[in-house]
Amino acid sequence: DDDDDDDELDTEEEDVEINNESNEDDDTTQITNDDTTGGATGGANPPFTEEFDKALPAAHSYLGTDLDEYHGRTFLEEHSYQSLPIMTHPEVVLFPGQTLPLNLFRPTDVAAMKQALQTDRTFGVITILLFPDRPPKLANIGTTAEIISAKMENEHGIETMRVIAVGRQRFEIVETRTQVNGVVAGKVKILPEIIIPDALRGVGSQFHRNQAFITRDMASVHTELDSKMKRALKNKFACANFTWWPPWVYSLYDETLLMRLIKLQLLGWNASLKEENMPRGASAFSFWVATNIPVEDSTRLKLLAVGTSVQRLRAELNILKKCTIFVCKQCSRPIANKTEVFSMSVNGPMGAYVNPGGHIHETLTVYKVTGLSLHGHASWEHSWFPGYSWTIAQCRGCSNHMGWKFKADKKSLKPEKFWGLCRASLKPVLEKDSNIGF
Repeated sequence: DDDDDDDELDTEEEDVEINNESNEDDDTTQITNDDTTGGATGGANPPFTEEFDKALPAAHSYLGTDLDEYHGRTFLEEHSYQSLPIMTHPEVVLFPGQTLPLNLFRPTDVAAMKQALQTDRTFGVITILLFPDRPPKLANIGTTAEIISAKMENEHGIETMRVIAVGRQRFEIVETRTQVNGVVAGKVKILPEIIIPDALRGVGSQFHRNQAFITRDMASVHTELDSKMKRALKNKFACANFTWWPPWVYSLYDETLLMRLIKLQLLGWNASLKEENMPRGASAFSFWVATNIPVEDSTRLKLLAVGTSVQRLRAELNILKKCTIFVCKQCSRPIANKTEVFSMSVNGPMGAYVNPGGHIHETLTVYKVTGLSLHGHASWEHSWFPGYSWTIAQCRGCSNHMGWKFKADKKSLKPEKFWGLCRASLKPVLEKDSNIGF
């Protein structure tokens, strides 16, 4: 009955201490980096285990399997001016390479997608900045999105669309206007991705003098690197001794080294993150990192505005180094430790998902949380993670919607349970007086 259900929900409330102190609730069993299956391990092990297929969330299978697929890729010339239909979404900052699912019901949104399909399948995505004390503001920078699959339906004369698009190129808004059909069209300037050449190119392979000094110098700057990487750095930056700057200065702007340092930071959050699922190119990798770190809209827009992968990687490395925990954006109550972050998708630990009402949630998956309570009953409908039911989770301090608890239908499915936290409801806590490099 209802009373029994309410009692069950009360016992499901989780309270995991950020300092990892012991907790007697078996629903908050400590997850270690050695646990490759993830999730709590309370109770007897099933006779066999079934690993969740992480390709399913990335494919957005919850939107259906009947979408029409489109092939090919549109590349707009850098520095060129283009006219695009514009989609505006609050609390969504799209990056190149990021997948964007859409459930469209408004006639103007459907018209915008039809217009895009009739040309090069490209439209622009811009976030709307929300403020507590002043009107919303349209951001002046966005990302082009290309439709890769779509399905239009007409029920009782009302057109709706399901769309999956992928972010492609950054752009700057020049002007916007509303067309006769209500679609917002924007004149945009396609922003370039600036490639910074190797600063030591041309120095030449001269005699590597002072190599002992180089090793000590680099080791003091990058203490987190292993001996093999330090030896590689010694060889790579040895010729810097024939320039005005010491080797460690050049190392601060080396793409390969910055990527390696970021990967070490991410693996320090949780060792279950897979390097093979991360992009290899510096530019694509920098956008992938920006997509997967749960920072606020203002910071994401600053990352999107950076025109070179080197500076973007430097800023992201500083954020990852200085981030400690995630708190409720509304009341600052601690919610999750960064070491609880893990990936339920091949695209990374955070992704954009759309609900049946068309609202897009950028959702971070974590093993454990603290200070949340469950609201309502579990549902299997429209689950972003097939095989898992979801229950709404609220902040215990201010009742702010924080995300969902996901629980496997079968005990053999791993992980047995996890949490999906809305990026819009989270705020990362950075070390005091931190400068993230903008």
